[in-house]
Amino acid sequence: MKTINIHEAKTHLSKLVEDAAQGESFIIAKAGKPMVRVIALDTPVGKKIQRLDFMKGQFSVPDDFDRMFEEEVEQLFYGQK
Repeated sequence: MKTINIHEAKTHLSKLVEDAAQGESFIIAKAGKPMVRVIALDTPVGKKIQRLDFMKGQFSVPDDFDRMFEEEVEQLFYGQK
């Protein structure tokens, strides 16, 4: 996605709006800091991303996961027994 300086955006607004309407969204920046994103009104907005349970059923956690490699970790911290 291209970034346009606000002064350039004012100068070429008609062309930029046409490009955005054709699917070429862009960002308008002020002093190099991104301020707004311009997209076409009919651009589909994706549904909200579901964060919880997104990998449900993809792996299993062993019952002893909180004790896995317990001896090896103790040896790393305390040395050989």
